[in-house]
Amino acid sequence: MAGAGRARRETRQEIERFLGIEPVQVAELDLGEAEEAGLRPGPGSPPVTSGAVFVLVRRKGRPVGTLLGRVPEGADPVRTLAGPARRLCPAGPDGAVTGAASGPPAVPPSAPPSASVVVATRERARQLARALDSLLAQDHPDAEIVVVDNAPVTRETRELVERKYAERVRYVCEPVPGLALAHNRGLAAARGEVVAFTDDDVVADPRWLTELTAPFAADPRLGCVTGLILPARLRTPAQVLLESHGGFAKGFTPRTYDPAHPPAGEPLFPFTAGRFGSGANMAFRTAALRAAGGFDPATGAGTHARGGDDLYGFVRVLAQGARLHYTPTALVWHHHRETWRDLETQAYGYGAGLTAYLTAILVNRPALLPAFLARLPRGLAHARVLTAVRDTDSGADGGGVPGGHDERTHPWPRRLSRLQRRGMVYGPVGYLRARYALRSALRGTR
Repeated sequence: MAGAGRARRETRQEIERFLGIEPVQVAELDLGEAEEAGLRPGPGSPPVTSGAVFVLVRRKGRPVGTLLGRVPEGADPVRTLAGPARRLCPAGPDGAVTGAASGPPAVPPSAPPSASVVVATRERARQLARALDSLLAQDHPDAEIVVVDNAPVTRETRELVERKYAERVRYVCEPVPGLALAHNRGLAAARGEVVAFTDDDVVADPRWLTELTAPFAADPRLGCVTGLILPARLRTPAQVLLESHGGFAKGFTPRTYDPAHPPAGEPLFPFTAGRFGSGANMAFRTAALRAAGGFDPATGAGTHARGGDDLYGFVRVLAQGARLHYTPTALVWHHHRETWRDLETQAYGYGAGLTAYLTAILVNRPALLPAFLARLPRGLAHARVLTAVRDTDSGADGGGVPGGHDERTHPWPRRLSRLQRRGMVYGPVGYLRARYALRSALRGTR
């Protein structure tokens, strides 16, 4: 009892510190040509004024890094932020960014393959409309958009699509709840050579889909491509805290993961699938994902498993021998959750989704069990590091270099680490519960 009392007091103190976190502005700074620089607010944000600013640095439109700056009262935001941005991402004689990786091989202008964009949603018409507006503004030459309405309780989503988007967006309904089921419904409906997935709480950069799909033309062995996710807003303590510990971003260095040549320094490959990307910004070669059986329907938000559907898809495609590529030029802006309670739910769900997806992999691909068991001791050590309390250590994980992110300007609460560990313990049980619930739900729809 004494230990429980200490934990409650500690949590109250953590929440008090949490509530003291101040908002941060979000902006984009394009260094452009020579000494010119253009500053604009992030999606849905007001113009930049004095105070803290999270800045996406671009060079000639291309995302090359982020920085956290502060504009003094009365100072010019462009002058204040352009200097640190140039030091972060200097340009060479040819305009290339010095120190930043060059990205995937150049592809011809006609290279982007045909694409289907799948957006799963449930009773969030306002957010969905914002996402669809950004998807309809893409510069991709051959794309369709498919909205999957998951277990709807009203006609709001259907009416939005039919009223505002008419023939530009296809509406599909999946009556059984679960993100993986919704994604599988979208996969079945997809007509493109590549199927891309994003969420209803994002704003896609105008070149997002082109940048996400072009690598498939450059490398016929690619089965999956993931992209960069940055915060659309940092208005609440929850949003700032999450982003100060890396958020969903995977940096600004392109990487290719090849199962035939496992990456050095990653002994847990391919089971540490969280390194590869996130479900809000991923694309698959349609035939490859279908050949893998799609996503496990007992994973994902809306099920007892809580998550893990995207990680499952990554590993299944890699297990077939296909490559996975991460490109930071394919950018979406994500609207992070806004409250302490949201962070608690998210921490528990991430932990549960991680071990649920691993359970799903072993249930569906038992041939991977020996490889998994061989990596288990190191995997347990990795789990302890993943859920450890993270203190403030600004710049320790790459801040101040091209592609730096994870500034850690605020300590990560012990309460959230404990919840993530509890979720990891629950995950396998959650996955089995989800399988049982799915069988019951599918019987009920027949």
